[in-house]
Amino acid sequence: MGNSGSAVKVCTDHQGGINWLSLSPDGQRLLTGSEDGTARLWSTADSQCHGHFQGHESYITFCHLENEAAFTCSADHTIRKWDVMTGQCLAIYRGHTSIVNRILVAKDYLFSGSYDRTARCWSVDKEKQIQEFRGHRNCVLTLAHYSSRDVLEEEEEEEEEEEKVSRDLLVTGSTDCTVKVWWVSSGRCYQTLLGHTGAVLCLILDAPNRELFSGSTDYTIRTWNIVTGEQLKVFKEHQGSVICLELSIRLNVLGPETH
Repeated sequence: MGNSGSAVKVCTDHQGGINWLSLSPDGQRLLTGSEDGTARLWSTADSQCHGHFQGHESYITFCHLENEAAFTCSADHTIRKWDVMTGQCLAIYRGHTSIVNRILVAKDYLFSGSYDRTARCWSVDKEKQIQEFRGHRNCVLTLAHYSSRDVLEEEEEEEEEEEKVSRDLLVTGSTDCTVKVWWVSSGRCYQTLLGHTGAVLCLILDAPNRELFSGSTDYTIRTWNIVTGEQLKVFKEHQGSVICLELSIRLNVLGPETH
C-alpha cells in the first residue's frame, strides 16, 4: 500500500498535546489524556467528543478506560476516577508527592507509579490507599500485575505461606534500571531483577510461560523468569529506547491425524 494512507477521522478539541490513548473494551469509545489538563471521551463511530473530564490542576500523564469508568493520573500528584456517562469526578486518590506517571486497574485494585519513587495500591471503590511499595532509588515508570496462581505451582506457593492472604503481585520498572516484584498484601519486595543499564520504560507479562518482558533506554528488551528472577534472553537490535511492548500469543491448532 506504500505511504499513501490518509487519516480516516480527526479529533481536534484538545488545547494541548495528547499524552495517552485508551480504547474501551468494547471498542466503541476512545479516551484521551492531554497536556491541557483534561481528558476527553470520543465515539469511534463518528469521531465526536461525548465527554469532557475537567478537574486536574496540571497535565494528564496517563489514562485508562473501562466500559463504565475512566481513570486519569496527572502531574498534580493525583489520580481521578470519572463517570463516563455524566463526566462527573467520582473519586480523587491523594497521597503521591510528585508526578503520577502510570496507573493500572486490576480487579478491585488501582495501582499507581510516581516520580516520588513509590508505587501505591488503592481500593477503587473506597478511595483509600491500601499499600505503599518503597525500594526504588528513582521514579517508577511502568507497572504490571499478576496473581501467583497464574505462575506458581502449589508447592511453590506454600513456600510463601505468609503471603497467602493475597496472592497478587505487582511488578514495577524504574529509572534506577531495575525491575522489582512485590507482594501486594504486605508491600514486601519479592525479588529485584538486575541487568538493564538504562531506565525501564515498559513491561509485559506472559503468565502461561512464566516470563516477563522489559524494555529500556539501554536499547534492549530482556526476558525474565518471573518465578526465579533469572534473566533468560536479551534482544539487542534496536538503535534507540524501547518505549512500548505488545505480546502476541500464537496458538498452534492441530487438525485430525492422518495415516
